[in-house]
Amino acid sequence: MYIQFENPVYLWFLLSIPLFIITHFWFLKTSRSKAINFANFEALRRISGGKLLTKNMTHLVVRILVMFCLITAAAGTTLWYKGMGNDVNFVIAIDSSASMTSEDVRPNRLEAAKEYMNIFVDELDSTTKLGLVSFAGSTTVEQTLTDKKNDFVIALESIKISSTGGTDIPGAIITSSNLLLAEPEKGKTILLISDGVNTLGAFISDSVDQAIKYAKNNQVTINTIGLGTNTGPIGYLPNYYNLSSRYDSDVLKTIAEETEGSYIYVSNTDELRQAYQQFSNKKTEKYLPIDLTMVGLLIGLGLLFFEWGIANTIYRRVL
Repeated sequence: MYIQFENPVYLWFLLSIPLFIITHFWFLKTSRSKAINFANFEALRRISGGKLLTKNMTHLVVRILVMFCLITAAAGTTLWYKGMGNDVNFVIAIDSSASMTSEDVRPNRLEAAKEYMNIFVDELDSTTKLGLVSFAGSTTVEQTLTDKKNDFVIALESIKISSTGGTDIPGAIITSSNLLLAEPEKGKTILLISDGVNTLGAFISDSVDQAIKYAKNNQVTINTIGLGTNTGPIGYLPNYYNLSSRYDSDVLKTIAEETEGSYIYVSNTDELRQAYQQFSNKKTEKYLPIDLTMVGLLIGLGLLFFEWGIANTIYRRVL
C-alpha cells in the first residue's frame, strides 16, 4: 500500500501550515494585550467565569485540517493497495545470460525455466494476456502482450543463450513494465526468473532501485524466482576448470519485497514446478486505486462549514 500524487508540486503549500499556527498565536497575544489595556477587565472576567480569552484550540485544529484536506485534494491524491481483482496481465522475464547454462538445475537453468513454464501458462485464465522478454547484456522483447497462448509458447521455445555479455536485471524490469503499460486499466505483474547476478547494472549503484521505483510508479507487481545454487558446474565452461556457478538471492528478494510481490528460491525442477503453480494461483492479485481527491475536498469543505458553525454559536463570545 502506498500513496501517489498526480500534482505533487501542490504539497509545497503544506509548509504554510506551521506559518499559520505561528500567526494564530501571534494574533491571539495581540488581542489579549488590547483586551487588557482597553476593556473593563474585572467586569468581563466575572461575566465570562474567568475565561476572558482562550487559545481557541478547536478553531486552530479545525482550520489546520481544512488546509491539509484541501491541499492534498489539489495534489491529486490516490491510495494504491493490493487486492483481488480481475483482468491481470503478465510479462515473463527470463534470464538468458551465460550463467543460465549452469547445470545445477537439470538440464540447465534456462531449459528448466522454459520446460516447466507450460504449467504456469495452462493454469491462467483465458482472458489473461502474456508478454515475454529475455535479458542478458541487453533486453529483447520476444512477445508483446497476447491472449494467444500458442504464440507465447512458440516465442518461449525460441529463446537461446545470449551472445551479449552481462545480465541487466534493471533493463528487464523497465522493458517488461513498458509492455504492461499497453493496457493500464488491467493489473500488471512481472514474473522474473534469474539467478539474481546483476552484472551489467552493477556499474550504476542505484540501477536496481531506479527500476523498482519505475515499476512501483506504474503499479507493477514483480514476483521473482531465484533459480540455481552455488555448487553446480558452469555449463559454458569445461568441467576440468572446476569452477562453481554463482547465485545471488539478495537482488531478487529486494525486487519482490519493494513491489509487494513474492520471492521463491528454486534449486531443482520439483521446486520450480511448485513455484509456477503458486504464482499462477495468484493471478487475480493486483494494485487497486482509491481516488482521495474528492474525499479530501468534501472533508475539507465539511470542516469549513463546521468551523463557521461553531464560530457563530458556542464560540461566539470568544474574542
